[in-house]
Amino acid sequence: MTSMTPALELRGLARSFAEGKGKLEIFKDLDLTVRPGEIVALVGQSGSGKSSLLHIAGLLEAPTAGEVLIAGQNCASLDDTARTRIRRIGIGFVYQFHHLLPEFSAIENVVIPQLIAGTPKKAATDRARELLVRMGLEPRIEHRPSELSGGEQQRVAIARALANRPLLLLADEPTGNLDPSTAARVHEELLRLISEEGLGALVATHNHELARGMSRIARLEQGRIFED
Repeated sequence: MTSMTPALELRGLARSFAEGKGKLEIFKDLDLTVRPGEIVALVGQSGSGKSSLLHIAGLLEAPTAGEVLIAGQNCASLDDTARTRIRRIGIGFVYQFHHLLPEFSAIENVVIPQLIAGTPKKAATDRARELLVRMGLEPRIEHRPSELSGGEQQRVAIARALANRPLLLLADEPTGNLDPSTAARVHEELLRLISEEGLGALVATHNHELARGMSRIARLEQGRIFED
């Protein structure tokens, strides 16, 4: 991917569901671009479709119509195997709840997705340690999730999402389960790490104060994107 190629490009996106004899339209003719090094805040009321949009962007759900391009590659016609490969290597996900594996330590949680992607164990361990140190977790890397605070668990989840050096990060309310002061700190560290890694990011949030600290804001209203 060149610096000019968007990390994510959604073109003419539509998503609808059958509802009785009619259909429920979530999006219609929606366009959105996220470039490398850019952090786009996705805001909108509950039920506006932010999570569905992230699922489509992350190749977890197919649109009714339109194109999804990851690093310039149109993924609409790819089979499940190819889509899984792109998700595994090209896309990082951070959710509201950390979803760490409870029986493994912090560093193991960051190593495992790299091993699945085929990274040698030593390189995976070195990368995991580097990310956790950059997230301020050096003294906690051998602790299991139950031994970590909520903010620490979410920072491990962020490190895990970035472990395979993705081109695109998708985050769905990544600080939504944290108290305000912890959320602000985790959010600041997330933005710093995204900037340092140089990837594109689309971050759904209800927190307008946090959204204003990102590169730009994309508002999802009535199935369309409006940029502030």
